[in-house]
Amino acid sequence: MAGGGGGNIVASNRRKNLAGPSGWAGLIANGRIFLIAVFASLGGLLYGYNQGVFSGVLNMHSFETRMHSAVDDPGTKGWLVSILELGAWFGVLCTGYLADKLSRKYTILLAVIIFCIGVIVQTCAFQPSSIFGGRFVTGLGVGSLSMAVPLYNAELAPPEVRGSLVALQQLAITFGIMVSFWIDYGTNYIGGTGATQSEASWRVALALQLVPAIILGVGILFMPFSPRWLVNNGRDDEALQVLSRARRLAPDSDLVQIEFLEIKAQYLFEKETSAIKFPNLQDGSWSSNFKLGFYDYLSLLRYRPLLYRVAVGSLTMFFQQWTGVNAILYYAPTIFQDLGLTGNTNSLLATGVVGIVMFLATIPAVIWVDKVGRKPVLVSGAFIMAACHIIVAILTGLYHDSWDSHVAAGWVACVFVWIFAIAFGYSWGPCAWILVAEIWPLSVRGKGVSIAASSNWMNNFIVGQVTPTMLDHIGFGTFVFFGAFSFAGGVFISLFVPETKSLTLEEMDEIFGSAGMAAGEQERFLAIEKRIGLDAYNDPDPDRASPDNDIRKHEIEKA
Repeated sequence: MAGGGGGNIVASNRRKNLAGPSGWAGLIANGRIFLIAVFASLGGLLYGYNQGVFSGVLNMHSFETRMHSAVDDPGTKGWLVSILELGAWFGVLCTGYLADKLSRKYTILLAVIIFCIGVIVQTCAFQPSSIFGGRFVTGLGVGSLSMAVPLYNAELAPPEVRGSLVALQQLAITFGIMVSFWIDYGTNYIGGTGATQSEASWRVALALQLVPAIILGVGILFMPFSPRWLVNNGRDDEALQVLSRARRLAPDSDLVQIEFLEIKAQYLFEKETSAIKFPNLQDGSWSSNFKLGFYDYLSLLRYRPLLYRVAVGSLTMFFQQWTGVNAILYYAPTIFQDLGLTGNTNSLLATGVVGIVMFLATIPAVIWVDKVGRKPVLVSGAFIMAACHIIVAILTGLYHDSWDSHVAAGWVACVFVWIFAIAFGYSWGPCAWILVAEIWPLSVRGKGVSIAASSNWMNNFIVGQVTPTMLDHIGFGTFVFFGAFSFAGGVFISLFVPETKSLTLEEMDEIFGSAGMAAGEQERFLAIEKRIGLDAYNDPDPDRASPDNDIRKHEIEKA
């Protein structure tokens, strides 16, 4: 479905005048939304923990002994890792429909249930086939959460802090990675680190994922529905109440009313567009809804402004994965051993540092991404990561046969791997997901996010599959390869991706080309705004003071 029109600019001016601060001050001012988003982002923690824990498990002596037929061969080892991403890719594609049909909230619950089934199968595994199957099922849940959680957060968040709240997803992922690395380091000692090591060392590490999963599954039942999903399903009164409670303002306050009416106008425009384009599919039957959903996906390819968004979302996720971040995360212990760190314990320790620095680097992104913007963060991160890859490649090419006599060079290489983790943590980790969550119009948002996120998982799958073979056959060339793609990602963002900072989800249409739609559509959109009363909030002066600013400040201070 075609995206909405240019929107009510003067009403938007008034909303911006009434809105709170951005960044950390904005998070404090929107404390209720902040806490809801933190809780929902437990889904990111599950993703991060699952991503990080397996890199350590792969190198545990007891796991290698039990699953030696799968671990000893680089090709099979790659499949053992990447099968989760294949499941996640499929899960994301299914989630586009489920998020629109069941709601974002219940989709998260379903994803948690599927995730838990996969974890239980892995924890009880005695053959590689159980690990393969369990990781595929876990991937279905993880992929669904990777889409549903940032979508849920984006649709609850006020525009001034939306980027920071969606970045919580990446903060939760890096926190999960950090925790998993250090749990691997600790459980590695159960029964000893050699032949006496107990299988509990890896079974306990895998089973601990169930704790946050169960907390999220139970707790999400008490969370609100997305107001945008409620509007899309004709539950306007509930949507207004959710916005009112979330903003800590009365339902009839200007800010709540403007935001609600902007969402409503966008929905009505897209519904009317559907009725005009497909009048024979408006009977509400399953087959008609299925065909409308199919045409929604098709419109992403046939309508130029939506195709532009597909390209931005999919290519951003493509470049995120081909920075090599998951090659580092999945095979970090092996990489550190290749860089001269001897012993599994030392490599796990160095891997734990990756988790810490990546987590700490994500915190500034949460606080400042809505002030600095998306493009500067992504471009700078890409170029820093490219430089780190090239430096590690040079050192590995010079000393890969003589690390024992060049210990200092080995440590320098390790440090640049840690700097790479910092660069990813503050840039492509959070900002890629922010873009994917915020660039779509309401009618195809679930499906659009699912396509862009599926790009992430398919490329993640390919990276996990080929990295062991690349490390075995081209050595330092692996880092050159990922460095080149990191640099290309920075160029892509610089030249082709617009800045989306501080825009409402409905205002995205203008910067992605829908503002130049036919005059008839523009008139229809304005007629809808007038019909629902949004024009009553017109304020042509973007800097006009409003007494509601004082009311809002008073409400924030009182809270």
